[in-house]
Amino acid sequence: MAEGAVTRVLRIRRREVPEPLYRAMPATLDPVLRRVYAARDAQPAQLAATLSGLLPVGSLGGMEAATGALVAARRRQAPVLVAGDYDADGATATALLVSALRGMGFGHVDYLVPDRFELGYGFSPGVADLAAARGPALIITVDNGVTSVEGVARAAALGIDVIVTDHHLPGSELPAARALINPNLPGEAFPSKALCGVGVAFYLAAALAKALDGAGLGSYAQLRAPVLDALDLVALGTVADLVPLDANNRILVGEGLRRIRAGRLRPGLAALFAVAGRDPAVARSADLGFAIAPRLNAAGRLDVMSLGIDCLLAPDAQRARVLAARLDELNAERRGLQRRMQSQAEELLDRLAGAGQEAGTCLFDPGWHEGIVGLVAARLKERTGRPVVAFAPGGEPGTLKGSARSVDGVHVRDVLAAVATRNVAPGLRFGGHAMAAGLRLPAAELPAFAAAWEAELARVLAGVDTDRVLWSDGSLAAGEMTVELAEQLHFAGPWGQGFPEPMFDDAFSVLDQRVLKDAHLRLSLRHAQGGDPVDAIAFNHVAALPARVHCCYRFGISDFGGRRRRQLVVEHVQSA
Repeated sequence: MAEGAVTRVLRIRRREVPEPLYRAMPATLDPVLRRVYAARDAQPAQLAATLSGLLPVGSLGGMEAATGALVAARRRQAPVLVAGDYDADGATATALLVSALRGMGFGHVDYLVPDRFELGYGFSPGVADLAAARGPALIITVDNGVTSVEGVARAAALGIDVIVTDHHLPGSELPAARALINPNLPGEAFPSKALCGVGVAFYLAAALAKALDGAGLGSYAQLRAPVLDALDLVALGTVADLVPLDANNRILVGEGLRRIRAGRLRPGLAALFAVAGRDPAVARSADLGFAIAPRLNAAGRLDVMSLGIDCLLAPDAQRARVLAARLDELNAERRGLQRRMQSQAEELLDRLAGAGQEAGTCLFDPGWHEGIVGLVAARLKERTGRPVVAFAPGGEPGTLKGSARSVDGVHVRDVLAAVATRNVAPGLRFGGHAMAAGLRLPAAELPAFAAAWEAELARVLAGVDTDRVLWSDGSLAAGEMTVELAEQLHFAGPWGQGFPEPMFDDAFSVLDQRVLKDAHLRLSLRHAQGGDPVDAIAFNHVAALPARVHCCYRFGISDFGGRRRRQLVVEHVQSA
């Protein structure tokens, strides 16, 4: 869901609050926060969210082989190349390892991120050839590689060792890498399967600091410093990749946000906050997900992600500002393309509905941009309540590139795997995880693929409730709507995928309403129980409201106009 966009929902449901867990929460917590945490099954011991609570770095398989190869490379100052990916997770993971290795005394560290429009996703043989031209002795893949059997084999044939770090689900065959680190490998005992690419890179860097210390190649305090300095990147990449914020990921994001708020963020990230008009001192996960990540992702969608990585690696504020300004321009271009494609997709859905057909979940337009189809699929998924795959022309003639987005209860990669077993589209290539996947398909096979996709979805969705539901944490009494609670909710969490930001629902009187920038509705509301008026905003909503409404809303703070005050962000509204 776009930040603040008012949703059209079929049902509002209130979360259950387990009474024993509520009572076990610290008595010092505000009662509202106690019930919010209990409703998310957060254990009291997890609320501190400090690095000491992280799962041990040595408990992730493959670390000993990986750090052994890196220690050997450090001893002889062998050149190391980081092979990245073109989304925010891949960009932050690439920047993390490049900066950490340099900070640990590696003298020759370079990176390569492929042009998605020419070479597609993953460490392919073509990428291996490009990497080899840089002369590395060792390659580390980040956020990709677990399915790159041929690419790793090509690197080996060229005499280059490869360490694969990834979090995506593996295929039937694993690459013959020097080391393979992935929490989702078969038989991997690491408890957190939600670690994303930058999280895996962080674990490798942390383990390497210990290994280099043990090898007498530096003091642990010095070696650990660049790893801790990268927590701002870990927070950004983890939120951007929409992985579940389990207890381990909440520690990583929470620590990163604390550093950002304290001003300990790299120049590139500070510059991105500035062009987005966000204040790092009050940063929260929503700022990372809705303001910073889209600007970083714009480089990979419309240009090459090296622009974004260079911004994250910028050595000073001046260079960072130049790169952030270019990313902001690309993001504005991306928004324009997305609006056009979204409008075309919705018109197509309306025509299907008008003809009495089932809402399509496999769409293609020859004028669409392959870097934007994932965003279109995400918006259509919200509208239809069903998984959606959207295709655009690929870089090669006769080839389509697609992006799939799913709903809770439907593992989209498993759906694609089932389609592949039907063998009706033998040219299908795909990869991803439960909620998102990327595809490549010969254009001639699109009709057969679409039929198999719809058939498999019909089978899977037969046992899934696809009604759109907005989950509420219940009512906030008028007396609970204090600035103090608003600030606590703002800085609590961290909120994100699988650990959603609190939402409440109540009845209000509408005291005043006016349209801002022809796009949003600025409101003054009074709680049905009375009390002082409270400011509210309904983003992407311009229709006038009746005198009495029932709202689902987020309760937080706003510093609009330079004054911090409580504010409701309305997510859904209906007549009371």
